[in-house]
Amino acid sequence: MIVVAGEALIDLVPQGTGALAALQPALGGGPYNTAVALGRLGSPTAFCSRTSYDAFGEALLHGLRQAGVDVSAVQRGTEPTTLAVATVDGTGSAAYSFYVDGTADRFFAAPESLPAGTRAVSFGTCSLVLEPGATAYETLLRTAASQGVFTALDPNIRTGLIPDADAYRARFKSWLPSVSLLKLSEEDARWLGGTPKEWLAAGPAAVVITHGGDGLTAFTQGGAVYPVPGEMVDVVDTIGAGDTVNAALLHGLAAQDALSAQALADLGRDGWTRLLGFAARAAAITCSRAGAEPPYASEVGEL
Repeated sequence: MIVVAGEALIDLVPQGTGALAALQPALGGGPYNTAVALGRLGSPTAFCSRTSYDAFGEALLHGLRQAGVDVSAVQRGTEPTTLAVATVDGTGSAAYSFYVDGTADRFFAAPESLPAGTRAVSFGTCSLVLEPGATAYETLLRTAASQGVFTALDPNIRTGLIPDADAYRARFKSWLPSVSLLKLSEEDARWLGGTPKEWLAAGPAAVVITHGGDGLTAFTQGGAVYPVPGEMVDVVDTIGAGDTVNAALLHGLAAQDALSAQALADLGRDGWTRLLGFAARAAAITCSRAGAEPPYASEVGEL
């Protein structure tokens, strides 16, 4: 079982140009998209979060169930669902404005235990920023790591939600000793500061940096660097692309029985090249269609 911990929200995606373009609601949130992508790829997956009893919350749970994701660890609340208003530029890149005050996912409480058979837990995005839930997710991260569970982190920076950049950067560094796999975009890396070498020295067994259409690069504890080019595709938008990479990496590592620090070190050039290529193909498919619509296993092909 791979557990994804974090927010589920509704993306409001413009259906035209201009400030008053009609907005189409879509299921979203970085961790939510990661869980759906894992389910579609065929990995046994559970979602650990807190959702509203409102209609949006019910739709989010329905989407998880349709992807085959276990929702028994999802907490519920009467507060409304978080909303994210997307803006898509001419290249398909998306930016977001958030409506998060008093929403259900902010009141997540760390569970007493993880689902039976948990092999990995994935964290990221808004859930690690918005209190009081952020502290609860942080507690879950540290607890899972202390129990020897493989942990993955995608900070997926949303600057509009971070009131104190320096405080967040310091908090990010404090998580690294509890992280097995750190994945982040070039943009996130620049904003956070530091280098893969520095982050690896703090704890992770591997760091993967995404370069948009130019592919991905893995950096390992042994000093190896494995770059893989991106897949050429006509981009509709990039919503959910990074989340699909998260899922593809975890799915591929599970398929290779590599969900441990030592196994990551043993992958070697061939294992990393195949894994990153698989993630690049999966992300390209997501970019080729509107919204966060990650691919199914049959669309991506063999690892």
